[in-house]
Amino acid sequence: MSDPSRWPELPYEPWKDTLATLHMWTQIVGKIRMVHTPWINHSWHVTLYVSPRGLTTGSIPCRERTFAIEFDFHDHVLLITTCDDESRRIALEPQTTADFYAKVVEALRELRIDARIHARPNEVDPAIAFAEDRIHTSYDADAVHRFWRALLQVDQVFTAFRATFRGKTSPSHFFWGSFDLAVTRFSGRPAPPHPGGYPNMPLAVMREAYAEEVSSAGFWPGGDAMPYAMFYSYAYPTPAGFKDAKVQPAAAQWSGTLGEFVLPYEDVRRAASPAQTLTDFLESTYAAAASAADWDIARFRQEFQPAASFASSEEALDPDRA
Repeated sequence: MSDPSRWPELPYEPWKDTLATLHMWTQIVGKIRMVHTPWINHSWHVTLYVSPRGLTTGSIPCRERTFAIEFDFHDHVLLITTCDDESRRIALEPQTTADFYAKVVEALRELRIDARIHARPNEVDPAIAFAEDRIHTSYDADAVHRFWRALLQVDQVFTAFRATFRGKTSPSHFFWGSFDLAVTRFSGRPAPPHPGGYPNMPLAVMREAYAEEVSSAGFWPGGDAMPYAMFYSYAYPTPAGFKDAKVQPAAAQWSGTLGEFVLPYEDVRRAASPAQTLTDFLESTYAAAASAADWDIARFRQEFQPAASFASSEEALDPDRA
């Protein structure tokens, strides 16, 4: 049985208010990265990344300087650092989103960083302006810490899954709009224009994101319509026969509502090997999507093992191993 502290329980109801608040706060930080970073295909320039302490923007360019913003879920602070060895800390604690936003803007002003963003959230309805949002106020530190512990494990599996694909693939990265960790593979062929339909999301952005055929998987902590944490896997466009494919593990099911395969996080967490169970889900749903869409599966299979090759080279050059 897996270590429960590494794959912790994530019941939706006890922390749903905190989840909704954290969703708004990550949107604020994500939008700051977005306005300072050159556009990268499929909106990859806007995402956050799982870090040893929480979620981070990574390095953000700012004229001749750089800065980074990290949600530290150990000490429960938002840490803003610059290449000039300046920093600001904002406590992550119960407070209105309006107050949190004001503190972030003020901290960036003090660090001489432009904080002008489109100050309303995306992919939610209603989209309350951050400066006016006094609804999202909750912060349960223990729940957030558990969520981050789960993200750590999922990110490792997603990254290993990414490494087995030779074609174009995204990093394992966190989308603050949909509030999910995702990894995506591409066939390289163009896809039909996406119909859109996401609330408060520009159609042009959706169409650029789905300009190519994809097989995508992710981890989502749940919402009111589906109140449980889950893994998902879908293809765009959805190929004929995909929904009828047999995938692993047995707990994975096709959701007609979502148009994708879903696997409850709880089934993965309780498995003898959560990482292997999740890998089985990722591999089997990708194989089903790629086969149904007639991808060149053999060409995309990654067989090169650089670590082994480098180790052999180092041994050959090391006189003590001769």
